[in-house]
Amino acid sequence: MPHTRNADRWPPGIRSAGLLLIVCGMALGPAHADEGEEEAPAPVAEPPAVAAPATPGPDAEVPDAGPAPFRLLDAEVPPGETRRLSWVASESFAGIAVPTPVLVAHGAEPGPVLCLTAAVHGDELNGIEMVRRVLYGLAPGKLVGTVVGVPIVNLFGFRRSSRYLPDRRDLNRYFPGNPDGSSASRIAHAFFNDVVRHCDYLVDLHTGSFHRTNLPQLRADLDDPAVLELTRGFGATAVLQSRGSRGTLRRAATEAGIPAVTLEAGEPMRFQPEEVEHGVKGIRTLLNKLGMVTRISLWGEPQPVYYESVWVRADTGGILFSKVALGERVTEGDALGTVTDPITNKRATLTAPAGGRILGMALNQVVIPGFAAYRIGIEKSSDQIEREAGTIRQRDDDAPAAHAEDDDNGDRPVVDPPPGDNPPEDGERPD
Repeated sequence: MPHTRNADRWPPGIRSAGLLLIVCGMALGPAHADEGEEEAPAPVAEPPAVAAPATPGPDAEVPDAGPAPFRLLDAEVPPGETRRLSWVASESFAGIAVPTPVLVAHGAEPGPVLCLTAAVHGDELNGIEMVRRVLYGLAPGKLVGTVVGVPIVNLFGFRRSSRYLPDRRDLNRYFPGNPDGSSASRIAHAFFNDVVRHCDYLVDLHTGSFHRTNLPQLRADLDDPAVLELTRGFGATAVLQSRGSRGTLRRAATEAGIPAVTLEAGEPMRFQPEEVEHGVKGIRTLLNKLGMVTRISLWGEPQPVYYESVWVRADTGGILFSKVALGERVTEGDALGTVTDPITNKRATLTAPAGGRILGMALNQVVIPGFAAYRIGIEKSSDQIEREAGTIRQRDDDAPAAHAEDDDNGDRPVVDPPPGDNPPEDGERPD
């Protein structure tokens, strides 16, 4: 072969040295490259291929990410914790923002959101203590869902020991409010949208008004199936059919699709331990009914339901002295109390127009003709309730007063305020 012949021309020693240089040159390679030539980059090892995660099938179990934080008032409450937030009304009479405390207990497991509101009327104190006891008595780590408590909605009235806002308007006649309306309308609108609309259920806590007291009771629109079901969670608390006056927080919430009730208990300007305890027990029973706590309710008494009620009014002026007690059962013709003229000593007796139970009554005081002194609830049997459900409204001889709300005195404004607007100043009467 040509290549063999040329190789044979070299002497054996030189031929061996040449082979050695060739082998070394192959081994050293780039180290003997000429100056100015770019060194070839070393080969980079390719990373091992990673298989793409398999797409879970329709029957595959997806790991639970856990409950989400509860978002309210531009804040987040982590699961299993209690936080105190602040709500600021859009309108301040003093020109300075006044923060209203909002307590939130967010459970470790997802569930319904229950809202408790108190002191919409600033002189009604029992509800404030109810909210405190319920919220601080919860163990958020064992809670299912969320409880939002606003102990003092009307902070303006509370600081002045007044039922009303500083302009003497009743905040509980302006819900759901109007962002372009009066001060009361704007406050109502801000609270309703910032807090209430985030809830699934609402319990609005009240007392009697103007030296009147109420037996612990629920006011509810029993024609609404969701509201009716809500009332069944309060144990032995009496229930009174009432749609609620236009502008009340309860009615506005119900019309917005949030089942709501009013829980009345006691009288204004006082903290009454028995009434507070009843309200707290009722709310805790509701939490159990909603599946939010595992506490077993021992409230096994029957729940009386009153689809009708009637007010007994004084026909003469004088000093009222009662002969019956709150919660007492009466029959038609029973003497309820007397009104005595302190000057002439003439005395008139107030009698029961129908049998029933005293759900609300005035404290002993000076009264004027037409003053609503006693409210009698007329109980129905379960058969009667079934036949009349959806058609019965609470009635009174003075029909407009039959739907009076919260203050429970049987009076109401001469002109109902349109939703979110003000009634005429001259026509407004406190209810």
